[in-house]
Amino acid sequence: MRAVIQRVTGASVAVDGKTVGECSKGYMLLLGVMNGDSEREADLLAMKTAMLRVFEDENGKMNKSILDIGGEILCISQFTLCADVKKGNRPSFTPSAPPAQAKALYEYFVSALYKEGVKKVDKGVFGADMQVSLVNDGPVTIVFDTDEWANSKIKR
Repeated sequence: MRAVIQRVTGASVAVDGKTVGECSKGYMLLLGVMNGDSEREADLLAMKTAMLRVFEDENGKMNKSILDIGGEILCISQFTLCADVKKGNRPSFTPSAPPAQAKALYEYFVSALYKEGVKKVDKGVFGADMQVSLVNDGPVTIVFDTDEWANSKIKR
């Protein structure tokens, strides 16, 4: 799984001009599900997302997690994160999971964020043409790829 996590003061997503999801202070998270991903990767990514310390403490240091600040997440599926751009100029999306599998893992990931203690997670509409608006705070943008953690022992 791949995720782009942006620290925001607010974000929203619209489909056909209607807002379908939003968050206040927290993360706007784009999620790409890769071929071969499983609930294991979703659980790991949810844990790392919940524990990520990019919010400022009383000393102005990025030392607090989304759990510490009671933040919210807007999670949007984005298969284009799975693009293979090694050859030519046109991306290939063959590394992305088939739609049914990707949707199931996207929904599972959202539920895993709740299990990790995130208080609110809004979503986009899987497979829809969406318009995303956000105010990136910092800006702070972090990219996660569960392949990077495949052989490591991750601790809380």
